[in-house]
Amino acid sequence: MTTAADGTVEPAVRVRFLGDFELTVNGAPVQRWRAGKARGLFQYLVVHRGQMLTRDRLYASLWPGADAAAGSSLKVAAHALRRVLDAHPDHPGDSGIRLVYRDFGYVLHITGLWSDLDRFQELVHTGLRAAAAGDAPLARTRLRAAIGLYGGEFLRGESADWVVEQREYLRALALRALGVLRADAEAREEFVELIEICKRTLEIDRHHEETYRALMAAHGRRGELACVRRWYELCARRMRDELGVAPGHETQRLLATLIPAVARASASAPVSATGAPPATVRALRPAARRTGTPAWSPDVRTTVPARPVRRARPDNRAAAALARAADQATA
Repeated sequence: MTTAADGTVEPAVRVRFLGDFELTVNGAPVQRWRAGKARGLFQYLVVHRGQMLTRDRLYASLWPGADAAAGSSLKVAAHALRRVLDAHPDHPGDSGIRLVYRDFGYVLHITGLWSDLDRFQELVHTGLRAAAAGDAPLARTRLRAAIGLYGGEFLRGESADWVVEQREYLRALALRALGVLRADAEAREEFVELIEICKRTLEIDRHHEETYRALMAAHGRRGELACVRRWYELCARRMRDELGVAPGHETQRLLATLIPAVARASASAPVSATGAPPATVRALRPAARRTGTPAWSPDVRTTVPARPVRRARPDNRAAAALARAADQATA
């Protein structure tokens, strides 16, 4: 396909995996698939194109639990795929797509393919190599371009195991790229750029503690202590409500360094969704507490109040009666 503007040849097949899936063949979007699994088969084959994928592997990935010996589902999807994409193995159409059956499996060949998945990975890897070599401008350029391509999680809305595995790998790559960009912005003291990078990171992983610490430290350097506190509280709330854990010691130490008074207040026991204090707080409480005794506080020594001494009765009660009285006092 040749553009009229500059005469350059564009790829005949363009695929977007990051975010909503899109396939364009010779400038026309493919929107109708003849079989339910034809699209899933194409997606899997594109990611592993050039490899011979056995029927057993295709069934395990696309039809988990199905009997591969029957073979009808895969044949139907492959036939529909050839019809939709004009991908006949002997005489492919203008797109250059060929789906070949060979050695009990399938191989997909595409001439002139552009994929945001391939380009994203290429940009991240070249950017990381540039950063390791000390070429900050090149690393910055490559990694910014990579994050610009990351329009969302891999095959958003799909839940197959192979999709989830690929999705998590790409998410980790994006976070790695953003981490290098964040460190670069911190070194150059580009506050606005740093905020934007952190915002983008939290869109991908809302529990990324290192990003919250970067935001806290940046605002702390500017004397914006209220912002420091708000970012910490947002981090703590998300960690507690969504993961059931508290912020790490490094995050808490940073808060204590920037705002000691707030850190002391935050050390008081937060109440969980069930109304009970966290297990760590319960473990620090006295084993028993009388009615009317003040609740546990980090500023109060956690010793058990001494029981009042009862005067012995003249008739010298039995030890069993004294034990029952002690049990009632601690109830």
